[in-house]
Amino acid sequence: MDTTPTHTLQFRSATHADIDSIVALVQSAYRGEASKQGWTTEADLLDGQRTDAAGVAELLGRDDARILLVEADRVLLACAQLERQVDAGYFGMFSVRPGSQGGGIGRATLAEAERIARDEWGCAMMRMTVISVRDELIAWYERRGYGRTGEYSPFPYGDERFGIPLRDDLRFELLTKPLRVDATSRSEEVATRSARDMRGTTR
Repeated sequence: MDTTPTHTLQFRSATHADIDSIVALVQSAYRGEASKQGWTTEADLLDGQRTDAAGVAELLGRDDARILLVEADRVLLACAQLERQVDAGYFGMFSVRPGSQGGGIGRATLAEAERIARDEWGCAMMRMTVISVRDELIAWYERRGYGRTGEYSPFPYGDERFGIPLRDDLRFELLTKPLRVDATSRSEEVATRSARDMRGTTR
């Protein structure tokens, strides 16, 4: 485990010059043998790539998105995708270098992403989607204030840009967290509506 003090971390927005480094970091955190050094690996669920240069470049070209980079002594340790939606931020592509996991870098990255969404974009809520069978990862987010909504979306089977599935039961679940007090009721409404919709589909 990396013992880099979190107070020495530097945050910045990625540029096109960072694309190759971002792709390498994301791949190392989620795919292949190297990813098994950390606890965020998806190597038992998915093979192939996690992202590619074209996908990262597309994000960097959007006015409503950015990629947050986290560095210490000019070494890239973590990254996260941020998107500005109607009244919420979207958090994704969260990657911490496998050897640096478990030392608070992930928590610091998530906190900075939430600050950007709340203070710079005025978002009332943060949203994310997580593969629903990743219980340990979902529990990590729950400890940081995120709630499961019971709202699911399909995994893009057949689109190898997102990896090659190793099992046939993958899907995404929406998690949300209020970033302001007035967003709490909105988050509860989302969870209630999702539960009601799910009951309706089982009748």
